[in-house]
Amino acid sequence: MSSPTSIITLGGGCFWCLDAVFREVPGISACVSGYAGGPSNNPTYEQICTGNSGHAEVVQLQFDPAQISLQKILTIFFTIHDPSTLNRQGNDIGTQYRSAIFCQDSQQRLLVESFIKDYQANQHQHAPIVTEVLEAVTFWPAEDYHQDYFRKNPGQGYCQFVVAPKVQKYRQLAGSL
Repeated sequence: MSSPTSIITLGGGCFWCLDAVFREVPGISACVSGYAGGPSNNPTYEQICTGNSGHAEVVQLQFDPAQISLQKILTIFFTIHDPSTLNRQGNDIGTQYRSAIFCQDSQQRLLVESFIKDYQANQHQHAPIVTEVLEAVTFWPAEDYHQDYFRKNPGQGYCQFVVAPKVQKYRQLAGSL
C-alpha cells in the first residue's frame, strides 16, 4: 500500500534554483517547474519573462508527509531564497520572481502562515517577509527544457553562479534537518 502524497507549489525566484534543490530532497517524489498565479492559460516562458503575465516561476512538489514534513520543506525553501525581497531574487527582477506559496487547502495554509510567523520571529529575519500565501491556482508545467535544468546544464553560467550556490546551501542544511 502506498503512502498518501501531498502537493505544494512554491515560487522563490528562478525555478531552476528551486528545481535543482528539491530534486535532491528525500521524500519529494516529483518536482515540476512551471508557472502559477496569472490569468492566462498555457503561458510560455517568453510571456513570463516580460514580467507582465501575472504568473510566477514556481515548482510544484509532490511529497510524502510520512517521509518529509511540510515544515522541513518550508525550512529548505526559506533557506535557499530571500523571502524579504519583493518581486526579486538577486539580479532576477520582476513579478515572475516573487516569493509565493500556493496552498492546496486551508489546513496547509494555516501551517504555512504559522511557519512564516515563527520564522519571522525566531530566525533573525530582520526585514519583513513578503512571501505571498495564496490558494492553489492552475499550475502550468513549463516547457520540457526547463525541467531538471541544472542537471542537464551544469556548465551554463547561471547554473554555476546562481543555482550551484543554492544547492550547496541546501546540502549544508540537509545534515541538520
